[in-house]
Amino acid sequence: MMTMPLHLNKPALRVLGIAESFVRSRQKSILAGVVMRADMRVDGLAFARALVGGDDATSAVLQIYKGLDRQDINAVLISGAVVSWFNIIDIHAVHAGTGRPVVCLTYDESEGLEGYIREYFPGQEAKLAGYRRLGGRQRVRLKTGYDVFVRPVGATTDEARILLNRFTRDGRIPEPVRLARLAARAAAFEDEKKKPSLALSEAGSSG
Repeated sequence: MMTMPLHLNKPALRVLGIAESFVRSRQKSILAGVVMRADMRVDGLAFARALVGGDDATSAVLQIYKGLDRQDINAVLISGAVVSWFNIIDIHAVHAGTGRPVVCLTYDESEGLEGYIREYFPGQEAKLAGYRRLGGRQRVRLKTGYDVFVRPVGATTDEARILLNRFTRDGRIPEPVRLARLAARAAAFEDEKKKPSLALSEAGSSG
């Protein structure tokens, strides 16, 4: 699939922001995708599920994108490539499957997660290889003065910075990702009301 050029000055620039929420004691997590225009208007929302500790997060992201059936999405913003208890999103596969530039962002410094993957998933070399394929992160300073760490695919680091600045009002979380996180948490909370004995927790975005 050919990659759509990233027209950063386009007035009607749209991105798909994706974030997740999960409970360790539940079998599946919830991923939410929010379509937002550069004027901060939301005009799309979709959900998918991924196995906690599994290897299907990439498929869940592509399910969200394809389910929206939107040809006007210009880029995909993903909050964390390692979600749902080490369910790794293959950002290169997302780029190939959508034909859109992908920017995966995280918020904290990290020495990497290889040690944790070896500890919690011994012998699962495919999961370890999937993490290594993500590559390194690049530090980016936003207009708000906050730093984030990005892995851009189909875009340069500078293009990623410009894109994030267009969609970040304050702090360091872009609005499409922030709303996707809220939507995922709300959907997970609705699930949790059916099982009140379980405590809801949101996945941190690290790695």
